[in-house]
Amino acid sequence: FVGKNGACNVAHKNIREQGRFLQDVFTTLVDLKWPHTLLIFTMSFLCSWLLFGMVWWLIAFAHGDLDHSTRLQRDPAEGTAGPAAAFVPCVTSIHSFTSAFLFSIEVQVTIGFGGRMVTEECPAAILVLIVQNIVGLVINAIMLGCIFMKTSQAHRRAETLIFSKHAVIALREGRLCFMLRVGDLRKSMIISATIRMQVVKKTASLEGEVVPLNQIDIQMENPVGGNSIFLVSPLIIYHVIDKNSPLYDISPMNLHHHEDLEIIVILEGVVETTGITTQARTSYLADEILWGQRFVPIVAEEDGRYSVDYSKFGNTVKVPTPSCTARQLEEDKSIM
Repeated sequence: FVGKNGACNVAHKNIREQGRFLQDVFTTLVDLKWPHTLLIFTMSFLCSWLLFGMVWWLIAFAHGDLDHSTRLQRDPAEGTAGPAAAFVPCVTSIHSFTSAFLFSIEVQVTIGFGGRMVTEECPAAILVLIVQNIVGLVINAIMLGCIFMKTSQAHRRAETLIFSKHAVIALREGRLCFMLRVGDLRKSMIISATIRMQVVKKTASLEGEVVPLNQIDIQMENPVGGNSIFLVSPLIIYHVIDKNSPLYDISPMNLHHHEDLEIIVILEGVVETTGITTQARTSYLADEILWGQRFVPIVAEEDGRYSVDYSKFGNTVKVPTPSCTARQLEEDKSIM
């Protein structure tokens, strides 16, 4: 259901209401893959330049600027005397659609126009100038905001939040516990970090209803108590397997027979440097749970400060552990 890297193994099919995605265009753009985002980024500017280039060409054509420019190119002396000398174009130096397209780019991305500029001859040209500048600012805001959000997405920070490759089941304080190790590779902390675990498995109700992905929350404990953790150094998070646990009747003999068993771990918190909430996920299948082992210590005191050896982050050692279920272990204790 959830991969080791946190990706959910779910495919959404036959979505009939595709229009809902267009109602939230910004989120849709952020969720797109980078090639699609860059293509939309490029096409949004090119299309706006071409559209307004066509508008500028139509304005020049309607006002007769193109005819006048053609006559001047054929007879340059006509520009210094006669009736043509009094002609004032809407936009100077527009001779064709190419020059209108270049003027459109200049309007949208620069302030100075060089040889091409709008005159006071045509109020419509002044209005188009204002509209294109506003449209250009809107496109810049949306596209740059979209790219900023993609580069600062929360899941990027989650890449440096790591979980142990395997989980273990061993005795702790005389009780069987499911344990895993979590750590943060960055020095900048995750504020208000919380962690929770769920068991996902296929179940059937008394009425015969089959639930393919039944999510069951399991109570967990950590060294600082509750679900909140102070993730300044790697921590071992554990769940006590008691009578309320979905793992209560699992033994090392039948552990690997629970092919549909999957334990999902979710870590959430606020990134200290950006203030964005991030979430890191992983999961453990039955064959990724080691019975009768525990994690080796990786924190040591050196030269007055604590040192963390991440090369041993996932290392485990065998420890004496009963080869029975937590139910049987409690029954044996009660008899004694």
